[in-house]
Amino acid sequence: MDKKTYFNWSNGKDTALALYYLLQDKNVSVGHLLTTINETQQRVSMHGVRRTLLEAQLTAIDLPYSIVAIPEHCTNTTYEAVIQEAIAPLVQEGFEYAAFGDIFLEDLKLYREQQLAQVGLKALFPLWNRDSRSVVDTFIDLGFKAITVSVNAQHLDASFAGRILDRDFIKDLPPGVDPAGENGEFHTFCFEAPYFKHSIDFTVGKKVYKTYQHGTETFGYWFCDLLDA
Repeated sequence: MDKKTYFNWSNGKDTALALYYLLQDKNVSVGHLLTTINETQQRVSMHGVRRTLLEAQLTAIDLPYSIVAIPEHCTNTTYEAVIQEAIAPLVQEGFEYAAFGDIFLEDLKLYREQQLAQVGLKALFPLWNRDSRSVVDTFIDLGFKAITVSVNAQHLDASFAGRILDRDFIKDLPPGVDPAGENGEFHTFCFEAPYFKHSIDFTVGKKVYKTYQHGTETFGYWFCDLLDA
């Protein structure tokens, strides 16, 4: 029996490749996409991608979808409550699995599994434990295209924001930076995929530096704004 699955779409390279594998899997039936945005900014958190471009991706994939607005500066408790409310209708429709594009962050995987278990869902991780460089190489070889939309300033300078994800980009990464950015070093926007009905048109806007407070620590990120074409 097919595993009735909804997929957690976050608009970057890992999520795009993970969905590709799920769509190729005859034992999995992907029937819905779930994605989140910052309620105030109307952008994808940590990616900074505008809602209009996110919707363009979802339309190009041509599957039913839900966009969940997450309150700005919300607590984990609030976040979890909002997500639980969003997935409740999917559970009622008979969805049994939720899929993600995570590669190797064990604590995040465990957290997702624990949260899903509370509502009787199981998790799928199509990219789990794959080599990061292999993930990026496969992404490129299959014809996907992506642009870097945010970089962690602790690891990368502003020049990496707004670059196309290709082998030159990977070659230029400093030592210690994961080739897939799995530790949060960089985030991307996928604008072309084998299963997109069409490519996503956009223009590259300005680069902006923003800081975020987490406890007593401050983190800086360079964002490359993407505009509707």
